[in-house]
Amino acid sequence: MKFSQARIKRVFIVRLEDKEKLPDTIESFAKKYKIHRGICIMIGGVGGGKLVSGPEKSNVFPVNPILRNITGTSEILGIGTIFPDKNNNPRLHMHASTGRKNKTLVGCIRPGINVWKFIEFIILEIVDSKAVRIKDNKAGFLILEP
Repeated sequence: MKFSQARIKRVFIVRLEDKEKLPDTIESFAKKYKIHRGICIMIGGVGGGKLVSGPEKSNVFPVNPILRNITGTSEILGIGTIFPDKNNNPRLHMHASTGRKNKTLVGCIRPGINVWKFIEFIILEIVDSKAVRIKDNKAGFLILEP
């Protein structure tokens, strides 16, 4: 286990509008308002996109992700974190669940998720931390280094 300690500073209440995209819109917002680290809570609706629902094989590296399409307008809720990458750009890592009728998907969001009408975001800014996202070359994706 690795850990560090931090504290919460600012709280942002954000409404994403119809056809805006995740994670781009939140990462751009974080950059504009200098939110380098944070906790994100999301609820709303989406009109399509993709989620990663696990690796194709758990013992093969780099990971080959299983991508699932969000089909049709769906409800979404999620929780995630923002931490900077090696270039000090805020990167959102968010897991979400979507639902339409009796079909539910759960996974990690991928670029290109389209907002349907609106999504509400609450962002709790974390300060007094040096935690960053670094590339894990074996796994092939970014991981949190507390």
